[in-house]
Amino acid sequence: MESVQQHRREASDRGPVRLAIITVSDTRTPKTDRNGQWLQQQILAAGHEVTAYVIVKDDPSQLDDVLNNLLATDAQVLLFNGGTGIAPRDNTYDALARRLEKTLPGFGEIFRMLSFEQVGAAAILSRAVAGVVGGRVVFSTPGSHAAVQLAWEKLIAPELQHLAWEVVR
Repeated sequence: MESVQQHRREASDRGPVRLAIITVSDTRTPKTDRNGQWLQQQILAAGHEVTAYVIVKDDPSQLDDVLNNLLATDAQVLLFNGGTGIAPRDNTYDALARRLEKTLPGFGEIFRMLSFEQVGAAAILSRAVAGVVGGRVVFSTPGSHAAVQLAWEKLIAPELQHLAWEVVR
C-alpha cells in the first residue's frame, strides 16, 4: 500500500493531466452532448486540462482517424464515451481494442461490477475497456450519462494522475 501512496504523491507533483474527450455518436452535437459537457466541467474543476473535444460517428475508420490525430497531440488520457454495446452499429470497442498495446482488464471488470449495482444483469452488455496506446491511457465507456459518471467518479478520477504518470515513467 505504501508504494501506491508514494506513486500517487509523486504523480500529483507532476501537475495537471491533459485529457481529450471523445463522444462517439451519430446524433449528438456539442449542444446536446451532456457527457462531453459534464466531463469538461469535472476535468476543469479537478484542476486538469481539456486539450481536445471531439464528437465522432461510430464508424471504425473515423474512430481510427480520431485516435491517430489525438496520438499526435499532447493529450495524456483519452476518454471515449459511446458505442460500447453489442448492437451492429456499436464499433468503438472493436476499433479501440485492436489498437491497445497494453490492456487494463481491471477497468472493464470493475466497471461492470459497479454497473451491476445500478442496472443489474444489463451490465453484461457493456464492453467498457481501457488500456495504453502510444504512451496514452485510453478509456472507453458506454454513452449513457450514468455510465460516464460512474466511470469518472469511481475509477478514472481517483487514479488519473497516477495513471498518467505510470504510463510514461
